Amino acid sequence: MRQKSILGAAIAISLLPVTASATNGYFTHGIGARSLAVAGVGVALPQDGLAAAINPAGIARLGNRLDLGVSLFRPSRGAQISGNLAGADGRFDGDDTENFVIPELGYVRQLSEALTVGVAVYGNGGMNTDYGTNPFAPFGSTGSAGVNLEQLFITPSLAYQLNENNSLGVAVTYAHQRFEMKGVGAFDNPFFSAAPGYVSNMGEDSGNGWGLKLGWLGQITSTLSLGASWSSDFDMAEFSAYRGLFAEQGGFDIPSTYSLGLSWQAAPALTLAADWQKILYSEVASVGNPLQNLLTGNPLGSDNGGGFGWNDIAVVKLGAVYAYSDSITLRAGVSRADQPIPRSETFFNILAPGTVRDHLSLGASWKSSERGEWSVSYTHALRESVRGQGSIPMAFGGGEANVHLKEDVFTVAYSFSL
Repeated sequence: MRQKSILGAAIAISLLPVTASATNGYFTHGIGARSLAVAGVGVALPQDGLAAAINPAGIARLGNRLDLGVSLFRPSRGAQISGNLAGADGRFDGDDTENFVIPELGYVRQLSEALTVGVAVYGNGGMNTDYGTNPFAPFGSTGSAGVNLEQLFITPSLAYQLNENNSLGVAVTYAHQRFEMKGVGAFDNPFFSAAPGYVSNMGEDSGNGWGLKLGWLGQITSTLSLGASWSSDFDMAEFSAYRGLFAEQGGFDIPSTYSLGLSWQAAPALTLAADWQKILYSEVASVGNPLQNLLTGNPLGSDNGGGFGWNDIAVVKLGAVYAYSDSITLRAGVSRADQPIPRSETFFNILAPGTVRDHLSLGASWKSSERGEWSVSYTHALRESVRGQGSIPMAFGGGEANVHLKEDVFTVAYSFSL
Protein backbone atom coordinates (compact mmCIF):
# COMPACT_ATOMS: atom_id res chain seq x y z
CA MET A 1 0.00 0.00 0.00
CA ARG A 2 1.40 3.38 -0.95
CA GLN A 3 2.47 5.81 1.79
CA LYS A 4 0.07 8.52 0.56
CA SER A 5 -2.88 6.13 0.92
CA ILE A 6 -1.95 5.48 4.54
CA LEU A 7 -1.51 9.20 5.19
CA GLY A 8 -4.91 9.85 3.61
CA ALA A 9 -6.57 7.30 5.88
CA ALA A 10 -4.92 8.85 8.93
CA ILE A 11 -6.12 12.32 7.94
CA ALA A 12 -9.65 11.04 7.33
CA ILE A 13 -9.80 9.44 10.79
CA SER A 14 -8.34 12.56 12.42
CA LEU A 15 -11.26 14.60 11.05
CA LEU A 16 -13.85 12.39 12.74
CA PRO A 17 -15.17 13.11 16.23
CA VAL A 18 -13.65 10.67 18.73
CA THR A 19 -15.65 10.33 21.94
CA ALA A 20 -13.92 7.44 23.66
CA SER A 21 -15.34 5.20 26.32
CA ALA A 22 -15.29 6.60 29.83
CA THR A 23 -14.05 3.33 31.27
CA ASN A 24 -11.00 3.55 33.56
CA GLY A 25 -12.00 7.01 34.69
CA TYR A 26 -12.28 8.75 31.34
CA PHE A 27 -9.37 6.84 29.74
CA THR A 28 -10.31 3.98 27.46
CA HIS A 29 -9.60 0.51 28.86
CA GLY A 30 -7.79 -0.64 25.70
CA ILE A 31 -6.62 0.54 22.27
CA GLY A 32 -6.99 -1.66 19.21
CA ALA A 33 -9.46 -4.51 18.66
CA ARG A 34 -7.08 -7.22 19.86
CA SER A 35 -6.05 -5.36 23.01
CA LEU A 36 -9.69 -4.57 23.75
CA ALA A 37 -10.49 -8.29 23.52
CA VAL A 38 -8.04 -9.01 26.37
CA ALA A 39 -9.34 -6.18 28.60
CA GLY A 40 -6.73 -3.70 27.43
CA VAL A 41 -3.58 -5.79 28.00
CA GLY A 42 -0.73 -4.73 25.72
CA VAL A 43 2.44 -3.56 27.50
CA ALA A 44 4.25 -6.88 26.87
CA LEU A 45 1.79 -8.25 24.31
CA PRO A 46 1.84 -6.17 21.09
CA GLN A 47 -0.78 -7.54 18.71
CA ASP A 48 -1.50 -4.90 16.07
CA GLY A 49 -0.46 -1.54 14.70
CA LEU A 50 -2.07 0.33 17.60
CA ALA A 51 0.52 -1.17 19.99
CA ALA A 52 2.54 2.07 20.16
CA ALA A 53 -0.35 3.73 21.98
CA ILE A 54 0.31 1.34 24.88
CA ASN A 55 4.07 0.67 24.58
CA PRO A 56 6.04 2.10 21.61
CA ALA A 57 8.72 -0.60 22.02
CA GLY A 58 6.14 -3.19 20.99
CA ILE A 59 6.09 -2.24 17.31
CA ALA A 60 9.54 -3.84 16.92
CA ARG A 61 7.81 -7.26 16.97
CA LEU A 62 5.05 -6.57 14.44
CA GLY A 63 6.63 -6.47 10.98
CA ASN A 64 4.97 -4.41 8.23
CA ARG A 65 1.23 -3.99 8.73
CA LEU A 66 -1.80 -1.72 8.59
CA ASP A 67 -4.76 -2.04 10.98
CA LEU A 68 -8.08 -0.24 10.54
CA GLY A 69 -10.89 -0.50 13.07
CA VAL A 70 -14.04 1.04 14.42
CA SER A 71 -15.85 0.68 17.75
CA LEU A 72 -19.48 1.19 18.65
CA PHE A 73 -19.64 2.47 22.22
CA ARG A 74 -22.88 2.51 24.18
CA PRO A 75 -22.84 3.86 27.75
CA SER A 76 -25.75 3.92 30.21
CA ARG A 77 -25.36 6.66 32.82
CA GLY A 78 -27.51 8.54 35.27
CA ALA A 79 -27.98 9.95 38.75
CA GLN A 80 -30.31 10.16 41.71
CA ILE A 81 -30.68 13.04 44.17
CA SER A 82 -32.32 12.62 47.58
CA GLY A 83 -32.79 14.69 50.73
CA ASN A 84 -32.30 18.00 48.93
CA LEU A 85 -33.94 21.10 50.43
CA ALA A 86 -34.00 22.92 47.06
CA GLY A 87 -36.42 20.39 45.58
CA ALA A 88 -33.96 18.57 43.33
CA ASP A 89 -34.88 15.05 44.47
CA GLY A 90 -35.44 12.57 41.67
CA ARG A 91 -33.92 10.10 39.23
CA PHE A 92 -32.18 11.46 36.15
CA ASP A 93 -31.33 9.68 32.90
CA GLY A 94 -28.17 10.88 31.14
CA ASP A 95 -28.73 8.78 28.01
CA ASP A 96 -30.39 11.22 25.62
CA THR A 97 -27.35 10.55 23.39
CA GLU A 98 -26.79 6.77 23.35
CA ASN A 99 -24.35 5.59 20.66
CA PHE A 100 -20.83 6.71 19.75
CA VAL A 101 -18.54 5.61 16.90
CA ILE A 102 -14.78 5.49 17.56
CA PRO A 103 -12.41 4.94 14.59
CA GLU A 104 -8.75 3.86 14.83
CA LEU A 105 -5.73 3.28 12.60
CA GLY A 106 -2.32 1.72 13.14
CA TYR A 107 0.57 1.46 10.67
CA VAL A 108 3.99 -0.15 11.21
CA ARG A 109 6.97 -0.30 8.84
CA GLN A 110 10.27 -2.07 9.57
CA LEU A 111 13.08 0.06 8.14
CA SER A 112 15.92 -2.31 9.02
CA GLU A 113 16.68 -5.19 11.37
CA ALA A 114 17.10 -2.65 14.17
CA LEU A 115 14.65 0.17 13.36
CA THR A 116 10.86 0.15 13.10
CA VAL A 117 8.55 3.15 12.66
CA GLY A 118 4.83 3.47 13.07
CA VAL A 119 1.86 5.76 13.54
CA ALA A 120 -1.31 5.20 15.55
CA VAL A 121 -4.49 7.29 15.37
CA TYR A 122 -7.02 6.66 18.14
CA GLY A 123 -9.14 8.06 20.95
CA ASN A 124 -7.78 7.52 24.45
CA GLY A 125 -10.16 9.61 26.52
CA GLY A 126 -13.62 11.06 26.51
CA MET A 127 -16.83 11.60 28.40
CA ASN A 128 -20.43 12.33 27.50
CA THR A 129 -23.64 12.87 29.44
CA ASP A 130 -26.91 14.20 28.08
CA TYR A 131 -29.72 14.85 30.57
CA GLY A 132 -33.01 15.82 28.94
CA THR A 133 -34.36 16.50 32.44
CA ASN A 134 -31.78 18.80 34.03
CA PRO A 135 -30.69 17.69 37.56
CA PHE A 136 -29.50 21.26 38.21
CA ALA A 137 -32.76 22.99 37.21
CA PRO A 138 -33.97 23.49 40.83
CA PHE A 139 -30.78 25.48 41.50
CA GLY A 140 -31.46 27.92 38.65
CA SER A 141 -30.10 26.14 35.57
CA THR A 142 -32.12 25.98 32.35
CA GLY A 143 -32.33 23.67 29.36
CA SER A 144 -30.86 20.20 29.10
CA ALA A 145 -27.61 19.41 30.93
CA GLY A 146 -24.46 17.49 30.12
CA VAL A 147 -20.89 17.49 28.92
CA ASN A 148 -19.13 16.26 25.81
CA LEU A 149 -15.36 15.67 25.88
CA GLU A 150 -13.65 14.24 22.78
CA GLN A 151 -9.94 13.43 22.57
CA LEU A 152 -7.99 12.42 19.46
CA PHE A 153 -4.39 11.15 19.66
CA ILE A 154 -1.91 10.81 16.78
CA THR A 155 1.21 8.91 17.84
CA PRO A 156 4.18 8.54 15.46
CA SER A 157 6.65 6.10 17.03
CA LEU A 158 10.16 4.67 16.66
CA ALA A 159 11.42 1.37 18.09
CA TYR A 160 15.07 0.30 18.26
CA GLN A 161 16.05 -3.36 18.66
CA LEU A 162 18.95 -3.23 21.11
CA ASN A 163 19.72 -6.92 20.75
CA GLU A 164 17.91 -10.16 20.03
CA ASN A 165 15.82 -9.90 23.21
CA ASN A 166 15.32 -6.20 24.02
CA SER A 167 13.76 -3.22 22.28
CA LEU A 168 13.25 0.41 23.27
CA GLY A 169 10.55 2.70 21.93
CA VAL A 170 9.79 6.40 21.83
CA ALA A 171 6.75 8.25 20.54
CA VAL A 172 5.72 11.88 20.33
CA THR A 173 1.96 12.19 20.61
CA TYR A 174 -0.19 15.02 19.29
CA ALA A 175 -3.50 15.40 21.12
CA HIS A 176 -6.57 17.35 20.07
CA GLN A 177 -9.52 17.71 22.42
CA ARG A 178 -12.95 19.31 22.19
CA PHE A 179 -15.32 20.15 24.99
CA GLU A 180 -18.83 21.46 25.53
CA MET A 181 -20.81 22.05 28.73
CA LYS A 182 -24.49 22.89 28.92
CA GLY A 183 -27.18 23.33 31.55
CA VAL A 184 -25.14 24.33 34.62
CA GLY A 185 -26.00 28.04 34.71
CA ALA A 186 -26.53 27.71 38.47
CA PHE A 187 -22.73 27.92 38.83
CA ASP A 188 -22.42 30.87 36.44
CA ASN A 189 -22.31 33.76 38.90
CA PRO A 190 -19.63 35.77 40.76
CA PHE A 191 -20.03 33.72 43.94
CA PHE A 192 -19.18 30.39 42.31
CA SER A 193 -17.02 31.39 39.31
CA ALA A 194 -13.96 33.59 38.85
CA ALA A 195 -15.11 34.34 35.30
CA PRO A 196 -18.92 34.54 35.17
CA GLY A 197 -20.28 34.10 31.68
CA TYR A 198 -17.72 31.41 30.82
CA VAL A 199 -19.13 28.43 32.70
CA SER A 200 -21.96 26.93 30.66
CA ASN A 201 -23.61 26.94 27.22
CA MET A 202 -20.61 28.45 25.43
CA GLY A 203 -20.72 25.95 22.57
CA GLU A 204 -17.79 23.78 21.56
CA ASP A 205 -14.21 24.78 22.40
CA SER A 206 -11.03 22.95 21.44
CA GLY A 207 -7.32 22.80 22.22
CA ASN A 208 -4.13 21.02 21.20
CA GLY A 209 -1.09 19.69 23.01
CA TRP A 210 1.86 17.30 22.90
CA GLY A 211 3.13 14.45 25.02
CA LEU A 212 5.94 11.89 25.11
CA LYS A 213 5.79 8.10 25.42
CA LEU A 214 8.71 5.81 26.31
CA GLY A 215 8.75 2.03 26.47
CA TRP A 216 10.81 -1.13 26.88
CA LEU A 217 10.02 -4.70 25.86
CA GLY A 218 12.23 -7.65 26.75
CA GLN A 219 12.20 -11.36 26.01
CA ILE A 220 13.34 -12.70 29.39
CA THR A 221 13.10 -16.43 28.59
CA SER A 222 11.83 -18.38 25.61
CA THR A 223 8.28 -18.14 27.03
CA LEU A 224 8.29 -14.95 29.17
CA SER A 225 8.26 -11.30 28.07
CA LEU A 226 8.24 -8.23 30.31
CA GLY A 227 7.47 -4.63 29.38
CA ALA A 228 7.25 -1.14 30.85
CA SER A 229 5.89 2.11 29.45
CA TRP A 230 5.40 5.71 30.51
CA SER A 231 3.36 8.54 29.03
CA SER A 232 4.02 12.11 30.09
CA ASP A 233 1.33 14.58 30.99
CA PHE A 234 0.10 16.71 28.08
CA ASP A 235 0.25 20.49 28.42
CA MET A 236 -2.96 21.30 26.55
CA ALA A 237 -4.18 24.70 25.38
CA GLU A 238 -6.83 26.10 27.73
CA PHE A 239 -10.53 25.96 26.95
CA SER A 240 -10.89 29.74 26.91
CA ALA A 241 -14.65 29.56 26.38
CA TYR A 242 -14.86 27.71 29.73
CA ARG A 243 -12.30 29.70 31.70
CA GLY A 244 -14.93 30.27 34.37
CA LEU A 245 -15.48 26.52 34.78
CA PHE A 246 -12.12 24.72 34.79
CA ALA A 247 -9.37 25.54 37.27
CA GLU A 248 -6.39 27.54 36.04
CA GLN A 249 -8.51 29.67 33.69
CA GLY A 250 -9.83 26.83 31.55
CA GLY A 251 -6.97 24.36 32.00
CA PHE A 252 -7.68 20.75 31.12
CA ASP A 253 -4.37 18.95 30.68
CA ILE A 254 -4.09 15.19 30.11
CA PRO A 255 -2.54 13.33 33.06
CA SER A 256 0.51 11.07 32.91
CA THR A 257 0.38 7.28 33.13
CA TYR A 258 2.84 4.45 33.64
CA SER A 259 2.42 0.71 33.15
CA LEU A 260 4.11 -2.65 33.67
CA GLY A 261 3.24 -5.82 31.80
CA LEU A 262 4.12 -9.45 31.21
CA SER A 263 3.15 -12.15 28.75
CA TRP A 264 3.78 -15.88 29.20
CA GLN A 265 3.46 -18.57 26.58
CA ALA A 266 1.91 -21.16 28.87
CA ALA A 267 1.48 -23.70 26.05
CA PRO A 268 2.24 -23.74 22.32
CA ALA A 269 -1.26 -22.38 21.55
CA LEU A 270 -1.93 -20.39 24.75
CA THR A 271 -0.53 -17.03 25.86
CA LEU A 272 -1.42 -15.49 29.22
CA ALA A 273 -0.72 -11.80 29.88
CA ALA A 274 -1.20 -9.14 32.54
CA ASP A 275 -0.80 -5.35 32.82
CA TRP A 276 -0.75 -2.95 35.75
CA GLN A 277 -1.43 0.71 34.95
CA LYS A 278 -1.44 3.89 37.04
CA ILE A 279 -3.36 6.99 35.90
CA LEU A 280 -2.52 10.22 37.76
CA TYR A 281 -5.76 12.20 37.53
CA SER A 282 -4.76 14.36 40.52
CA GLU A 283 -2.07 16.03 38.36
CA VAL A 284 -4.80 18.00 36.58
CA ALA A 285 -6.34 20.64 38.85
CA SER A 286 -9.67 20.81 37.03
CA VAL A 287 -10.08 17.05 37.41
CA GLY A 288 -8.45 16.42 40.79
CA ASN A 289 -9.48 19.46 42.86
CA PRO A 290 -12.52 18.87 45.09
CA LEU A 291 -15.70 20.82 44.40
CA GLN A 292 -15.57 22.10 47.98
CA ASN A 293 -12.75 24.45 46.91
CA LEU A 294 -15.29 26.82 45.38
CA LEU A 295 -16.77 27.41 48.84
CA THR A 296 -13.40 28.14 50.49
CA GLY A 297 -12.25 31.13 48.43
CA ASN A 298 -11.30 29.20 45.28
CA PRO A 299 -14.18 29.61 42.81
CA LEU A 300 -14.45 27.71 39.55
CA GLY A 301 -11.85 28.88 37.04
CA SER A 302 -9.36 30.18 39.62
CA ASP A 303 -5.86 28.72 40.06
CA ASN A 304 -7.04 26.31 42.74
CA GLY A 305 -10.67 26.30 41.68
CA GLY A 306 -13.15 23.60 42.47
CA GLY A 307 -13.21 20.57 40.19
CA PHE A 308 -14.43 16.99 39.93
CA GLY A 309 -12.35 15.67 42.84
CA TRP A 310 -11.03 12.55 41.07
CA ASN A 311 -8.40 10.33 42.70
CA ASP A 312 -5.45 8.64 41.01
CA ILE A 313 -6.30 5.05 40.08
CA ALA A 314 -4.51 1.77 39.45
CA VAL A 315 -5.84 -0.76 36.93
CA VAL A 316 -5.08 -4.50 36.80
CA LYS A 317 -5.74 -6.28 33.47
CA LEU A 318 -5.57 -10.02 32.73
CA GLY A 319 -5.88 -11.61 29.30
CA ALA A 320 -5.60 -14.91 27.43
CA VAL A 321 -4.93 -15.56 23.73
CA TYR A 322 -5.57 -19.05 22.31
CA ALA A 323 -4.58 -20.09 18.79
CA TYR A 324 -7.50 -22.39 18.07
CA SER A 325 -6.25 -23.15 14.55
CA ASP A 326 -4.01 -21.69 11.86
CA SER A 327 -6.78 -19.29 10.87
CA ILE A 328 -8.72 -18.65 14.12
CA THR A 329 -7.46 -17.02 17.33
CA LEU A 330 -9.63 -16.60 20.42
CA ARG A 331 -9.19 -13.97 23.14
CA ALA A 332 -10.68 -13.11 26.54
CA GLY A 333 -9.85 -10.80 29.42
CA VAL A 334 -10.92 -9.16 32.64
CA SER A 335 -9.82 -5.93 34.34
CA ARG A 336 -10.47 -4.11 37.59
CA ALA A 337 -9.78 -0.46 38.39
CA ASP A 338 -9.82 1.67 41.51
CA GLN A 339 -12.77 4.02 41.92
CA PRO A 340 -11.73 7.56 40.84
CA ILE A 341 -14.81 9.32 42.29
CA PRO A 342 -14.96 9.74 46.10
CA ARG A 343 -18.37 9.56 47.71
CA SER A 344 -18.05 13.22 48.70
CA GLU A 345 -17.69 14.30 45.04
CA THR A 346 -20.76 12.81 43.37
CA PHE A 347 -22.72 16.09 42.99
CA PHE A 348 -20.55 17.63 40.26
CA ASN A 349 -19.87 14.16 38.84
CA ILE A 350 -23.50 13.84 37.81
CA LEU A 351 -21.96 15.41 34.70
CA ALA A 352 -19.03 12.96 34.51
CA PRO A 353 -19.95 9.65 36.19
CA GLY A 354 -16.80 7.69 35.29
CA THR A 355 -17.63 5.10 37.92
CA VAL A 356 -17.14 1.72 36.23
CA ARG A 357 -14.42 -0.56 37.60
CA ASP A 358 -14.86 -4.08 36.20
CA HIS A 359 -14.60 -5.07 32.52
CA LEU A 360 -15.21 -8.41 30.85
CA SER A 361 -13.91 -8.79 27.30
CA LEU A 362 -13.81 -11.42 24.58
CA GLY A 363 -12.97 -11.54 20.91
CA ALA A 364 -11.56 -13.46 17.98
CA SER A 365 -9.54 -13.10 14.80
CA TRP A 366 -10.09 -14.91 11.50
CA LYS A 367 -7.39 -15.05 8.86
CA SER A 368 -9.41 -14.51 5.70
CA SER A 369 -6.48 -14.57 3.26
CA GLU A 370 -2.72 -14.89 3.19
CA ARG A 371 -2.31 -11.21 4.07
CA GLY A 372 -5.65 -10.21 5.60
CA GLU A 373 -7.31 -10.85 8.93
CA TRP A 374 -10.58 -9.78 10.57
CA SER A 375 -10.79 -9.18 14.33
CA VAL A 376 -13.77 -8.53 16.57
CA SER A 377 -14.08 -7.78 20.27
CA TYR A 378 -16.84 -7.13 22.78
CA THR A 379 -16.46 -5.53 26.20
CA HIS A 380 -19.04 -5.16 28.93
CA ALA A 381 -18.30 -2.81 31.82
CA LEU A 382 -20.42 -3.85 34.77
CA ARG A 383 -22.76 -1.27 36.25
CA GLU A 384 -21.08 0.56 39.12
CA SER A 385 -22.72 3.10 41.42
CA VAL A 386 -21.16 5.59 43.81
CA ARG A 387 -23.50 6.64 46.60
CA GLY A 388 -22.92 10.17 47.82
CA GLN A 389 -21.83 10.93 51.36
CA GLY A 390 -21.86 14.61 52.28
CA SER A 391 -21.92 15.23 48.55
CA ILE A 392 -24.23 18.22 48.00
CA PRO A 393 -23.07 21.45 49.69
CA MET A 394 -25.62 23.22 51.88
CA ALA A 395 -25.33 26.19 49.51
CA PHE A 396 -27.29 23.92 47.12
CA GLY A 397 -29.68 22.55 49.73
CA GLY A 398 -27.67 19.57 50.97
CA GLY A 399 -28.68 15.95 50.55
CA GLU A 400 -26.96 13.29 48.50
CA ALA A 401 -26.26 12.57 44.83
CA ASN A 402 -25.73 9.00 43.62
CA VAL A 403 -24.22 8.34 40.18
CA HIS A 404 -23.95 5.21 38.05
CA LEU A 405 -22.54 3.96 34.76
CA LYS A 406 -22.33 0.77 32.71
CA GLU A 407 -20.99 0.30 29.17
CA ASP A 408 -20.88 -1.93 26.13
CA VAL A 409 -18.23 -1.69 23.40
CA PHE A 410 -18.19 -3.67 20.14
CA THR A 411 -15.16 -3.37 17.85
CA VAL A 412 -14.38 -4.71 14.39
CA ALA A 413 -11.03 -4.33 12.63
CA TYR A 414 -9.22 -5.49 9.52
CA SER A 415 -5.46 -6.05 9.37
CA PHE A 416 -3.23 -6.04 6.28
CA SER A 417 0.18 -7.67 6.24
CA LEU A 418 2.27 -5.40 4.00
